[in-house]
Amino acid sequence: MRPPLHFLQEKSDTMTMTPLRIAVLGTGLMGLPMARRLRAAGHPLQAWNRTRAKAEPLLALGATVHPTPAEAVQDAQIVISMLENGPVVGQVLFDMGTASAMRKGALFIDMASIQPGEARDHAARLAGLGLDHLDAPVSGGTVGAEAGQLAIMVGGNAEDFRRAQPVFAPLGRATHVGPHGAGQLAKLANQMIVGITIGAVAEALLFAAKGGADMALVCQAIQGGFADSRILQLHGQRMAERDFTPHGRLVVQLKDLRNALATAKETGFDAPITTMFETLYAQGVAHGLGELDHSGIFVELANRNAMR
Repeated sequence: MRPPLHFLQEKSDTMTMTPLRIAVLGTGLMGLPMARRLRAAGHPLQAWNRTRAKAEPLLALGATVHPTPAEAVQDAQIVISMLENGPVVGQVLFDMGTASAMRKGALFIDMASIQPGEARDHAARLAGLGLDHLDAPVSGGTVGAEAGQLAIMVGGNAEDFRRAQPVFAPLGRATHVGPHGAGQLAKLANQMIVGITIGAVAEALLFAAKGGADMALVCQAIQGGFADSRILQLHGQRMAERDFTPHGRLVVQLKDLRNALATAKETGFDAPITTMFETLYAQGVAHGLGELDHSGIFVELANRNAMR
């Protein structure tokens, strides 16, 4: 049985601005700006991060930083995770006592990118503890997180999606795409497109430069045509400027492509293009590029062509 509506967010649109007690688990590159936006929206905030120093900037905003995730979630109505991968989410939830510390009827929103099967498993295990679950991975990188312009892909029950609107609103645009695991499927599709397109932009720009064209001007010339995209505009500029400061790390892009291929194998889907790009990103990581921005696959391709 769900707890009374004075504890959880009411469905009525007139209540969407009521502050919710939120716990954020994971305050790295994405989690920190997202937590800042939630606090700026007026929600009381509890936070935990394995490396405490990464959560401490939230103290100045009136948030509380806890030494363990179990302590952070005790009084929360909504718990958001922005952790590294599925096994880490499972460890934090079930091995570190976090799920058992949550109040019955609380809503766990997993905004990390994990495998759909892992999301469904977590949802089932949380339901057994009287807890609700949404998988709600995001796209837009640190730029989108800071601006509140993330694309949020949500799997789970429609009622829980409605309950989560006050959380999603400060962060970006949320779309309910289906049952548990569907949000992760949408994110994997997104990451397939992102990883493949970044690789295509890098290869095309290097191809043009190898023949003597100005890479930055090629980017400019293409914009407005069929090849234009946000990836061309944003990552193409980073490539032209050789600025690979991590906004989304290459090693994380590789993780997402591998999750996509694992899911494809489970469903009997042949994904030859993703397979090819997984190999390319894996070689980039093997050559020490993993901590660069994912547009840093440009460096791997430049090195192959002896272009420094």
